[in-house]
Amino acid sequence: MHNKAPQNSAARKILSNPARQAFAQAQPNRATPQADCGKDKPAARKTANCGKTAPFDGSPDGRSVQRGNASAAHETVDVLILGAGAAGLMCAREAAANGMRVVLLERGPAPGRKLAVSGGGKANFTNLSVAPRDYRCDGSRGNAFCAPALKAFTPEHMLRMVQAWNLPFEERSHGQLFLTVAAQRLVRALVDDCRNHGCHIVCGSAVTGVQTMPDGFAVQTEGGQWRGKALVLALGSPAWPQAGGSGAGYRLAADLGHSVIPPRPVLTPLRLNADSPLLDLTGISLPVRLELGERQWQDDLLFTHDGLSGPAALKASLYWDQGTTLKLNFLPSIDVAALLDAPQTGKQTPRALMARHLPQRLVDALLPQEWARRKTAELSRAARLAIVEAVQRHSVTPAATAGLKKAEACSGGVNTDEVDPKTMRSRVRQDLFVVGELLDVAGLLGGYNLHWAWASGMAAARELVKCRHAGRTTPQAGQQADTYPD
Repeated sequence: MHNKAPQNSAARKILSNPARQAFAQAQPNRATPQADCGKDKPAARKTANCGKTAPFDGSPDGRSVQRGNASAAHETVDVLILGAGAAGLMCAREAAANGMRVVLLERGPAPGRKLAVSGGGKANFTNLSVAPRDYRCDGSRGNAFCAPALKAFTPEHMLRMVQAWNLPFEERSHGQLFLTVAAQRLVRALVDDCRNHGCHIVCGSAVTGVQTMPDGFAVQTEGGQWRGKALVLALGSPAWPQAGGSGAGYRLAADLGHSVIPPRPVLTPLRLNADSPLLDLTGISLPVRLELGERQWQDDLLFTHDGLSGPAALKASLYWDQGTTLKLNFLPSIDVAALLDAPQTGKQTPRALMARHLPQRLVDALLPQEWARRKTAELSRAARLAIVEAVQRHSVTPAATAGLKKAEACSGGVNTDEVDPKTMRSRVRQDLFVVGELLDVAGLLGGYNLHWAWASGMAAARELVKCRHAGRTTPQAGQQADTYPD
């Protein structure tokens, strides 16, 4: 289904007929998609004159960003956003589209670096089914914290944006939606929208300090000082440092009064103990059913030189804690007990019988050697049950995760108890917002973390716009922040 809209009923239900037509040849003039369909948007301002700009590989004309050595603005803008990842770009795009003066500061050389290489370079930008159950949060509300933002910005909203950008995509297994063009095209679309609405993006601008002021915040960078009435922290996590991951956001949030739950790598391979018989199976990949406590997934598992990888293992890593045992079913669609009991298989050995369905190296690693080469008719009931247990309830206790360098995401971060779940507004500091992976929110493999970035960035932007239209940035004196029942 490359280069066309998904054809199954779920995708057709989400996409309107005009959306499906967007996969025809792209038009030369692309309209800016609106996240809130039906709402009137104020006219976009002209792009701010950035002075001398450096080229950006995601924008054809090089006008989208400037480098951090340019002089900082002296005026106080409406919103300063720190971090030009998925959440920061979405927040900047929506706020600027609604008439706010926005400056987006990025410490790296270009915006959207992690987004540009996500999904194998094709950006698994959302999933057809997104719900709080797909996330882990360790705050007192658990993953219920995610519910308001996910309800307000759904996969349908993101699909409408993607179709308006004329970006072709495909549906893969488990409802995952990937672009069929380079993820850099998605970065370019976001950056172009920000630019067209007057958002000022400055790259190579590492933050060295933040000072709270009576009228907002002063952010000190290596290139100068920026002032904003509101501040959005969208600095991500230390996962995947090769793509720009850093713990700088945690330190900054802590300096501003927030508590930070220690980071833990997730969506990462699991390492096995040195004496594990599964370490000799490098390169074998097969579908399995994996159980971890009350949770289970059926997906592909890959054996590596030091442990387990593939989608099944990466999903399990989100909930795995040190010392926890996994249960692996290597033949989830076969009744192994019935197969061993069948009269026609009585003269076959369990080793030969299992090799019809599994790689021989895996069979030899799983089966008890004292029974593997005996005829099944000669095996006791206890022996047959032991074989079933070895194949369909194989216990594995990983030694560790592969660490932050190989992690696609990170659990831990700013405590969600200190952030309003509908607006991403800090409950600790006025005019401060925290979005994206900087929060203690981590999703399963399959587009869930990018969708959280979109949803949380959009939630913060909508609150900023709402307060601006009401003539204030913070809640009115005496007004309590919104609360939501569990």
